[in-house]
Amino acid sequence: MTLAAAAAAHPGFLSPTGVEIAFVLVGLATFGAALVTVTTKQLVHAALWLVVALGGLAVEYLLLTAEFIAWVQVLIYVGSVVVLLLFGLMLTRAPIGRSPDADSGNRWVALTVALAAAGSLVWVVVDAFRTTWIDLGGPAQGSTEVTGAFLFQHWVLPFEALSVLLLAALVGAIVLSRKRGKEQS
Repeated sequence: MTLAAAAAAHPGFLSPTGVEIAFVLVGLATFGAALVTVTTKQLVHAALWLVVALGGLAVEYLLLTAEFIAWVQVLIYVGSVVVLLLFGLMLTRAPIGRSPDADSGNRWVALTVALAAAGSLVWVVVDAFRTTWIDLGGPAQGSTEVTGAFLFQHWVLPFEALSVLLLAALVGAIVLSRKRGKEQS
């Protein structure tokens, strides 16, 4: 089978749609924002670049027609986690400018661990879903009905644990800021 025959047999083979092009471009922008998030030496800038990276993921979910997951991404991660992170930075009086102690000098070790973790994650996901088929006859996989049913059947406890963890982090930041305030008085 020649390349032209393959292109004729599969109409999307060599002619990407606008959604596919947008998906790749948003993915590259999200990857760039995530890279800047972990390489910047300013904590507030890292938090703001994290907003861009998480927003890019929400756009990717929208492009995959998983609107519910996209809005959950915006509400939970961009709206709550990043705001909590910024409040934590403000309450603990973290340095706003460049932090010389933000870089421990272990970049090569960190890169090796990150690549090993990414490789392991890809291997586990590919191995877990190798024989999984999506039922196209039922409701759409990204729909609110399917996602809500799955979340409330299997993931209620982790969501509750995450809310307790976030609350504990906020209380800890407040306690740390109050102790420092008393020591300076």
